[in-house]
Amino acid sequence: MRNVAETIREATRQHLIENNGCLYAQCIRAVGWIAGTVPDLTEAEGIYELPTSDVSNSGIACGAALAGRRPIYVIRYQGFLAYNAATILNYAAKSLDMWDVPCPLFVRGIGMEGNIGPVASGMHHNVIARMPGIPVFAPMTPNEWMATWEYFLSNEHPVYCSEHRRSYVIDTELPDRYNKNGPVIIAIGAARLEAEKAVNELNAKNVGVSLIHLYQLKPLTFTNAQMTHLSGSTACLIVDSDYQLCGMAEHIAYTLSHQLTAPTFALGLKDKTSAFSPQHDNLTPSSAEIIDALYRFDMIHATH
Repeated sequence: MRNVAETIREATRQHLIENNGCLYAQCIRAVGWIAGTVPDLTEAEGIYELPTSDVSNSGIACGAALAGRRPIYVIRYQGFLAYNAATILNYAAKSLDMWDVPCPLFVRGIGMEGNIGPVASGMHHNVIARMPGIPVFAPMTPNEWMATWEYFLSNEHPVYCSEHRRSYVIDTELPDRYNKNGPVIIAIGAARLEAEKAVNELNAKNVGVSLIHLYQLKPLTFTNAQMTHLSGSTACLIVDSDYQLCGMAEHIAYTLSHQLTAPTFALGLKDKTSAFSPQHDNLTPSSAEIIDALYRFDMIHATH
């Protein structure tokens, strides 16, 4: 199976060559074709380099969407959404509802973290999710990314694809893991990899913890099997790679609190600015932090 980076590259190649699609981004060729996710094509074949004047770039991509090109717009660092999101949120997301004019734009926001400072770092799908008219996905596996892409191709709304660079080397799927009569972790983004580590460590100690992998954030969707298991759980912890405060983890915890008898909790990035030095960074909750939260919220007990 192709890994996530290869999956993105081949889907992009097909879209540009066969569908008259196009891709807009900064520094495409200068830094490894964006971690190997962009095919080695020319401008004549649909690859367009954008300037560093970030505030104008989303408008260019929206114009291509209105022209019927179904463009891919790559934001190299999700932290740059503060500069790149205005036209997406105030035009593309509203166009179909307000004027019955579709603006189908596929936005690839790439998350990075660790020693890259206060502006570029982190995942920020929460910023996008609160605006009507734009579905939000956070795929971490090849099949999840393709499902996100196919959703975009079959709908007229713009779609925000919240990617994390840690996903690009993944070449397998991440199935849900169920244990009976215990707590459940619902994990989003790179937190899914840390949650896997936490569950492995706890299960090795005979502490039964389940894990649900969530990548479709808006519209928020759980399968019947997931809801059945959640209904029988003793507690639920939602862990995200984005900020906890006013974020998707808290939103899901609130939503599930009205559907489950079990208590629900949220865990995400701390409410602080990232720095360049490791001791002042603000990272996805680690497996140790996830386990600590399970104990702190009394979801599992030290007597185990």
